[in-house]
Amino acid sequence: MSVALTLPQSSLKHEVTDFKRRRIREEASHLFFQLGYEGTTLDAIAQRLEVTKPFLYTHYANKTELLYDICQTGILQSLNAIQRVMDSPLDSATERLSRLVEEVLDIIFEFQEFIVVYEREEKNLTANQAREIREHRSLFDHKLAEILEQGREAGEFLICDGVLTANTIGGMMTWVALWYRPEGKQTRHQIISHTLRMVNSVVGLGPKYAADKAAQ
Repeated sequence: MSVALTLPQSSLKHEVTDFKRRRIREEASHLFFQLGYEGTTLDAIAQRLEVTKPFLYTHYANKTELLYDICQTGILQSLNAIQRVMDSPLDSATERLSRLVEEVLDIIFEFQEFIVVYEREEKNLTANQAREIREHRSLFDHKLAEILEQGREAGEFLICDGVLTANTIGGMMTWVALWYRPEGKQTRHQIISHTLRMVNSVVGLGPKYAADKAAQ
């Protein structure tokens, strides 16, 4: 005798709502990326999704709210990634930094259009929306700085200012979104490997790392 498994109604409804909002974000992001925020209408987004404009209004109050949701996606994903890395059982700051770079670059590859739209269209956000995203980015930088300072104290990194170094590394990773092309000569693996080498140059791997490598 088989037993049918059912999700609670509230959970199922939440999943359906999340799916609909995700599809709206994806199509809006494509159009914002191709035509710009000001060149894209809600009618055009609805047409791409084959829905009515009132359907969009059931999920987003206006086009600016939709833009905000797109713009914050990359940094929220990155904050989740850095928290996973900080909570992981990895032994060294060097390992944590490498894992973080790999995870964040995977996010950048997956949400490239979202990140480019943010870089281009931040000016169209409200002041409060723009400030909230900047606060999220600052939180990411400070969490990354914690990893860097741990590495400096352990003799793994040669850095003077953890936050400034975190800003530099964050900028290097974000820059990938502006030039990466899926059909380009460099594979994702090659880009990750290259970025890791550049990040290692920035942190100036310290005496403990050098001693560990020599002992291997």
